Amino acid sequence: MPLREQILGVLLDGLISGRWQPGDRIVERQVATDLNVSQAPVREALRDLEGLRLVSSEPNKGARVRDIGPDDLLEMYPVRAALEGLAASLAVDRLDGDVTALHRHADEIRKAADLGDVGMQVRAGVAFHREIVASAGNRVLLAVWESLGIEVWTNLSIRLLRTELHANVDDHIAIVEAFARRDPNVDTLVREHVMSYCHGSPTDGRGAKRLRRNR
Repeated sequence: MPLREQILGVLLDGLISGRWQPGDRIVERQVATDLNVSQAPVREALRDLEGLRLVSSEPNKGARVRDIGPDDLLEMYPVRAALEGLAASLAVDRLDGDVTALHRHADEIRKAADLGDVGMQVRAGVAFHREIVASAGNRVLLAVWESLGIEVWTNLSIRLLRTELHANVDDHIAIVEAFARRDPNVDTLVREHVMSYCHGSPTDGRGAKRLRRNR
């Protein structure tokens, strides 16, 4: 793995774990010292974080962790839903009813939900949706979807906004079954599923959007 990607992984882990809080500066020189690397790949990794909308950079001030709010999620999900709906419409014929991989990911989601393992639920859910996008066979579509940083955003929304993880196992099984029977409306099913993450849910006392958690 390129050094830049390794450093990006360390920075993402730091954001998810809470090492850096909203408003904190991520000091390029300090990160380079901690990791025993030059500042150049750290600078590149920070640019990647900025591309994910996780930090903001100002001249002579460096990178600062953004204060993530519900509006960030409400802007992301319609884009994600559109991308995954398109992916589903392309993938349904390519899969030709072979849902082995999707079924495996859905089983992982069910297992994680049964265990109450939030981290595992996030990883399994992202893997399920990535499988749909990858199955579309369009590298541009996959690259745009991955640029959303869905896994890290989901983890941060749980930690910072106290969102409840949407873990509706039945939704995922319904999607698998739709692909299995080559349902021409599977794209609508996928879009509605993605949008259900942020629609029709109350807000908590601080105004943070709550995401449904159903089993």
